Amino acid sequence: MADTEVGIELQDSGSKGRYVARIDGAAEEAELTFSRASETLVIVDHTGVPDSLRGMGLGKALAERVVADARAKGFRIVPLCPFFKAIAERRPDWRDVVQG
Repeated sequence: MADTEVGIELQDSGSKGRYVARIDGAAEEAELTFSRASETLVIVDHTGVPDSLRGMGLGKALAERVVADARAKGFRIVPLCPFFKAIAERRPDWRDVVQG
């Protein structure tokens, strides 16, 4: 992924939203979806990476982005998505924003 430009966009519709990761030249996109339980609580419920984009670190990049946004915007994350939860369990430095 070092030689490939990755762009992550937040698409927020109020109570639900998603982060979308795109790679230059790729037709497909990866996503991390969430629901907003309150102004200070977001539930990450799904991370999806198409087979054609697997192994490029897109899921991890999406997870890191939502954690960065949680810190910047002052919300906590409830990890219902198995992928996100697995990463969060290996990242004790995320405990400030990820509920265990």
